[in-house]
Amino acid sequence: MIELTPSQIAALKLARDGDLYPQPANKWTHENATVTYAKTDRWKERPQKIKSVTAKTLGELKEPGFLERRHLDDDASKDVYGITMAGKMWLLKNK
Repeated sequence: MIELTPSQIAALKLARDGDLYPQPANKWTHENATVTYAKTDRWKERPQKIKSVTAKTLGELKEPGFLERRHLDDDASKDVYGITMAGKMWLLKNK
């Protein structure tokens, strides 16, 4: 059984929602991610920040096979990463 830190679990959940694309400052998040607003906020005054993953956390999740590169012919630092079936199964069993 592999134990994950809370930041790794959050990264897996983010990857489950969609592929992770490189952003400035060694961050990874969804393509075209923008600041959103709470659905219950009637006047859209409280922005919800963009969730992102660090390159270190991404590397830690690649080792056990929870994330994989989508385009193997591209540069690894600019490639898109997505969740694997092993990552989905870990989330189903643990969280």
